[in-house]
Amino acid sequence: MGHPLFARLYARMRPRLDEYGVREHRRRLLAGLAGVVVEIGAGDGGNFAHYPAAVTQVIAVEPEPYLRGRAEQAAHRAPVPVQVVKGTADRLPLGDGWASAVVASLVLCSVPDQSAALTEALRVLRPDGELWFYEHVAVVPGRLQRLLDATVYPALAGGCHLHRDTAAAITAAGFTITELDSFDFPATGFNPAAPHILGRAVRTAGG
Repeated sequence: MGHPLFARLYARMRPRLDEYGVREHRRRLLAGLAGVVVEIGAGDGGNFAHYPAAVTQVIAVEPEPYLRGRAEQAAHRAPVPVQVVKGTADRLPLGDGWASAVVASLVLCSVPDQSAALTEALRVLRPDGELWFYEHVAVVPGRLQRLLDATVYPALAGGCHLHRDTAAAITAAGFTITELDSFDFPATGFNPAAPHILGRAVRTAGG
């Protein structure tokens, strides 16, 4: 994330968004995780408090210096071992087949290249590993989302894009989605970022 002003704004907004309901989606995302986990785009560490005890280690990758510093502070309060490292989603500082799970939480909307990020997630996963994801996504036909993406939204929102078909990108990268919940958050009112998905994916057989 190369947007230092937005990083500071996000760090102030994130706890309020959690109180508004994002915290419950974080808990749903992480429930049942176990083993060694890589979290890409960890931000200020908003997920750390919700990792279950069966997780033995979290490597939290965050490129933005301010958010990485905040994440390091959050790691000290986490209920499981968390190591925060510098890196980007398209070049994870980890070896092949290292992790039992990769967590992508509200980050695939803002990575420069979804395909590259998901290819890296596949690379660092063990053959039986899983991708656990929670993202806001495109709506069809999405004219307003497309307009905002082409004009002001990425600049205002730290590189975030509204009109990304993330489920299709996950499948195209070599994953098979095994669980998928599609929902609007917030559930009422007008919000072009309301469509969300939450689920899991595994390596496609033969891939």
